[in-house]
Amino acid sequence: MIEYLPLIAFLTVFILIFVLRMPIPTGMIAACLTYFILDGLLSGKGLGAMLIGSSGSLHLVAQKTIEQIFTNGTLIAVPLFIFAANIMNAGKITEYVFGVCKGLVGRFHGGLAHVNVLASLVFSGMTGSAVADASGLGKMEIDAMRAEGYDDGFSCAITAASATIGPIFPPSIPMVIYAMLTNASVGALFMAGMVPGVLLALALCVYIFFVARKRNYPKDAPPKLGPYLRYLLRALPAMLTPVILLVGIYTGVMTPTEAGAIAGLYALVVAVLGYRVLKWDGLKQVLIDTVKSTGSVSIMVGAASAISFIFAKEQIGTMLGSWLLTVAGNKYVFLLLVNLIILVLGMFVDTSVIQLVMIPILWPVANALGINIIHFGLVIVFNMMVGLSTPPFGMCLFITSGISNTPLKEVVREIWWPIVVMLIVLLIITFVPEVVLFLPRMFGMI
Repeated sequence: MIEYLPLIAFLTVFILIFVLRMPIPTGMIAACLTYFILDGLLSGKGLGAMLIGSSGSLHLVAQKTIEQIFTNGTLIAVPLFIFAANIMNAGKITEYVFGVCKGLVGRFHGGLAHVNVLASLVFSGMTGSAVADASGLGKMEIDAMRAEGYDDGFSCAITAASATIGPIFPPSIPMVIYAMLTNASVGALFMAGMVPGVLLALALCVYIFFVARKRNYPKDAPPKLGPYLRYLLRALPAMLTPVILLVGIYTGVMTPTEAGAIAGLYALVVAVLGYRVLKWDGLKQVLIDTVKSTGSVSIMVGAASAISFIFAKEQIGTMLGSWLLTVAGNKYVFLLLVNLIILVLGMFVDTSVIQLVMIPILWPVANALGINIIHFGLVIVFNMMVGLSTPPFGMCLFITSGISNTPLKEVVREIWWPIVVMLIVLLIITFVPEVVLFLPRMFGMI
């Protein structure tokens, strides 16, 4: 029993991270350090050598963290997309996205709710972040819906659900991290996310159609053609961002990492020189926010490498993998089990932690069952995005509740049907792989 003490202590600290709502990166490092200290003590090493020696715990944690952060080129894309998202939010580009979408679909029953979904689809082609969507477009969307008589809970729920399109439709920060963990093609993952992203947007719009008619939500008058075309022309530089990104990636002119850099630079030029809305103070805040977010992601990625080392040493991955292979029997049962595991974890655990800890365990089993690496990636990413809107700890629920001062219980009451819609789409992409794979195959990417 004593030999399992380091692992028991590690799992205890890991669980306490979430129970006590500690900063996740700090908590992950603390859990790893607890394990290595106890493991060193049980192995009979002196405290000094154990902490700072070449095989000591502090040395091992630092080594595993730094190796993962600084030796993986794919990870460079993450801060670039974070920077681009922050520039777009600070540079008022989101306002143009919202205005263009309102002119297109605001005329339907529940028009602003449809605008909410369409704007998220467009914005997702620029940032790859659900949090950026919910916090950037979110307040504008909820305020506009509130002014026209929409229920606050419904407005927040639709905003939270539509924000999850961000990491599904390319570009996508979670897909970049998945590619880093599995050596999958980032370009193929991005291409594979297009149909599921559009499918989710359409499914949410169908749900909105029925709710809007039942509750008699308003619709806007169609915009006059002349003024709308002039507005569209002014918004064109902002709307070109996803075009530059996707065309650059899929013509082979840019890698996804280079596309992230170009997107950030282009957004900066548009915000500073085009619309002249981003001043030095605003740019400084964008840089500070980007560094904070990048630091958090980098530490989690590095800590996940140390956790993977612990799991390998304790053979946890091997045991779980063998159990899943025994229980599953075939790839469809396995995919169903994976969906259930990720969905349950998503109710309580941060999606970044789920991805960084679970993918190294689950992917070898999926590979052994003959599941396509791109298909599996989309299933995992889509599933984690459902978790962002799932009570009790869905991040998008807290964001939309906070920015609109809406009681969380009202948001939770309205989120269940959007979750059902997302789960239906998840089942489609899980058990009909061609929905995910036909575009990458068409372009010869897999």
